[in-house]
Amino acid sequence: MKGILVSAPASGTGKTTVMLGLLRALSEDGLRVQPFKSGPDYIDPAFHRAAAGRASFNLDSWAMGEGLLGAIAAQAEGADLVVAEGSMGLYDGVAFAGATGHGSSAETAALMGWPVVLVVDVSGQAQSAAAVALGFKAFRPDLPFAGVILNRCASPRHERLARLGMEEAGIPVLGVLPRRGDLALPERHLGLVQAVEHPDLEVAIAGYAAFLRAHVDLAAIVRAADGRIAHPTAALRVTPPAQRIALAQDAAFSFAYPHLVEGWRRAGAEILPFSPLADEAPPEADLVWLPGGYPELHAGVLAGAERFRAGLRRHAEGKPVHGECGGYMALGEALVDKAGVRHPMAGLLGLVTSYEKRKMHLGYRRAELVAGMPGFGPGAVLRGHEFHYSTILDQPDAGLARVTDAEGASVVETGSVRGRVSGTFFHLIAEDAG
Repeated sequence: MKGILVSAPASGTGKTTVMLGLLRALSEDGLRVQPFKSGPDYIDPAFHRAAAGRASFNLDSWAMGEGLLGAIAAQAEGADLVVAEGSMGLYDGVAFAGATGHGSSAETAALMGWPVVLVVDVSGQAQSAAAVALGFKAFRPDLPFAGVILNRCASPRHERLARLGMEEAGIPVLGVLPRRGDLALPERHLGLVQAVEHPDLEVAIAGYAAFLRAHVDLAAIVRAADGRIAHPTAALRVTPPAQRIALAQDAAFSFAYPHLVEGWRRAGAEILPFSPLADEAPPEADLVWLPGGYPELHAGVLAGAERFRAGLRRHAEGKPVHGECGGYMALGEALVDKAGVRHPMAGLLGLVTSYEKRKMHLGYRRAELVAGMPGFGPGAVLRGHEFHYSTILDQPDAGLARVTDAEGASVVETGSVRGRVSGTFFHLIAEDAG
């Protein structure tokens, strides 16, 4: 389980570019590289898979118990090296941990024993960058620290001064990346565009790998890899909510956590993908599950997808349907897009949401179910994550759960239930481990 964790002082420093370049370059060198993502991110794992050729999984110390963390870490079996990517800044997490952890990337690195490779944006500073790196290294002395990659360096002189500061601070420099404006991944309001939407992903990843190979000491990074878990053997098994699960999968519905879908499959469930955007009715199944995604970008298409909506309604007459975030919105009465146009949705719930006036809803969620949903009965306590910009205009159905944020404050996004149909704004990560 030797590995490293790529992190940064803050978002926007270029760590995803570094991550994808490392995954591809090390894979090209013949290493079997296992990617992971620390924290609740729905988009990055698909990019990791494209770069490394292996499925990437989330590790979340706030939402996951020790057993699930170990089972997910065990997906590195057969790999030569783990390369994990952090979320936000290295130490960013929740203020109050409760029974589990704070959810920071530093916590993941410490739990797994993976030394941190800190990507430092040196724009507008030189030797001062060493003070930043030294502070991150010293903030938690028990945290393994491999060194830094200096990003967006403007000139040879700039590099020399930045290296001088790191030398004085005793921090290894693992690479220096010159400033380039053509390496950024395209973004939208929830972060990066999805991997399936990138106009030329393979060319982009190959470019990142060549860039990293030219400017980063790959051998030094491999030598720095370490880990605490010698032989991960736990089986990844997550109790599936049904035997045959019709799972929406396309550009509008793609935010399903990999460990859940893979866990369902390994527990014996049959996953039947279908595309609402292609106006496909759900296949014959015991459950229809609509994950989150970008329904707001495809509201007109979904409103006109008659076969999809009719098939969904037929299924709901006798079997359960569940939606998360974007999937929840699609189950509702209507969705108002950013231009103020109201689009009819499936109408299985009364929810009406709007993107005309955007408001960010972001954070961990703890939900105590007051009604059942697929896979869980009333009283079950679930942990998840919410991230969207929609506003609730109407939510008339019975609430599904009592929902709080990571600090225990109540949130209004309680989810809804009507008959066999349920929905939540949070994306399920795991049942509360206590």
